[in-house]
Amino acid sequence: MKKIMTLLTAILVFIPQVAMADIEKKLEEMGIKLHPYTEPTNSYVPVVRAGNLVFTSGHGPKKPGGGYVLGKVGKDLTVEQGAEAARLSGIAILSSLKHEIGDLDRIKRFVKVLGMVNATEDFKQHSTVINGFSDLMIEVFGENGKHARSAVGMQSLPIGFATEIEVVVELKD
Repeated sequence: MKKIMTLLTAILVFIPQVAMADIEKKLEEMGIKLHPYTEPTNSYVPVVRAGNLVFTSGHGPKKPGGGYVLGKVGKDLTVEQGAEAARLSGIAILSSLKHEIGDLDRIKRFVKVLGMVNATEDFKQHSTVINGFSDLMIEVFGENGKHARSAVGMQSLPIGFATEIEVVVELKD
């Protein structure tokens, strides 16, 4: 019996661990701090659960020090600045998800993303802007961060947000 236990221990030491990384630790290592929760001032909730699916309302690009990235991509902001705004929208979404579900490791996968870009009429790089969000989710969640997505241009967004993003995520059982 002792030989079997020793053998099992040796095998387990050499088997690579497949467990999902601690998402919050990964965010911390990336220098990303989640925002404290604040109640919305309008008539909606930031997150709704339906079974194992979680739907978020649109989230704007909240800056770490407060305030939002405002302006029209293609006029006030470059494509790169728009992509950074989309990334900040992603951090805001993760903050709301953390408040709602408690542990971001409960996320099984990102299912669907709607990325809206406050853009000029002739702007055509909406997908490149929303990649700021998508690339962050893939960096944080790996394959589970990949998602179906729509990236669209808008004439305007609330308070002049540069981006507004909503997601559907699936939770683990």
